[in-house]
This record gives sequence, structure tokens and C-alpha cells, in this order.
Amino acid sequence: MLNSDQTEIDLPPAHSEPEFSDCGGRAGSAEDAAAEGGLCAQSRLTEPGEAVKKDLQHLSREERRRRRRATAKYRTAHATRERIRVEAFNMAFAELRKLLPTLPPDKKLSKIEILRLAICYISYLNHVLDV
Repeated sequence: MLNSDQTEIDLPPAHSEPEFSDCGGRAGSAEDAAAEGGLCAQSRLTEPGEAVKKDLQHLSREERRRRRRATAKYRTAHATRERIRVEAFNMAFAELRKLLPTLPPDKKLSKIEILRLAICYISYLNHVLDV
């Protein structure tokens, strides 16, 4: 889970610092310009969360992955993929169920019952072919 001081950003392993060439007449890093109190440093950052990203560089790859997976966007995408997977899984069971003989034919079967019945039916068909 994320603390209030943690962000939801995933960083590449290496990230270069932005250079400032026209900020008070000298070139330097964002920290140098910010330490001098210049507003120019804040306005010239290449990305909005640049300072936060630099703080996250020391994190391990696994920690960055954990933080990325904690984002709402990631969870929503994951839930959508899982829903599609489960629907495909259930459709495959429905197709298998249609191929199995049962009495009554419209009897509702659980997934494990469908699998067990399919195993028995396949063995029965093998036995018929062998005879």
C-alpha cells in the first residue's frame, strides 16, 4: 500500500537530470536552481513530478513494480483482463457441457462435475472404440 509521501510512478532504471541553460544566467541542475529560490527551476522542469521521480530512483525494481500495481489505472486494467479471462473460461465450460450426455439434458452441473463427466465420457468412448 502507498503512504501519503509515496507516489504511483514507475521509473526506468536510469533517468538523467534536466539541464537549465537560461535560468538566472547560469546552467545547473534543478536542485541548484531550486536551492537559490528561483521560480525558474520549478517552471523549467521537463515533467511535473521530476523531483519525485528522482527520489524514487533508489527504489528496487520490485518496489517500483509494487507501486505501479497499486495505481487505480493498473487495477482497473487488471480487473478488465481478469473479467475477459473468466468469461472465456465459462464459455469453454458451457461448450464442453453441450457435448456431454446427461439426464435430464438441461441439468445444471458445476465445473468439477462437468470435468468428471467429461473424463468418464472420454473413457467410455475409448472403450467403445477398443471393442
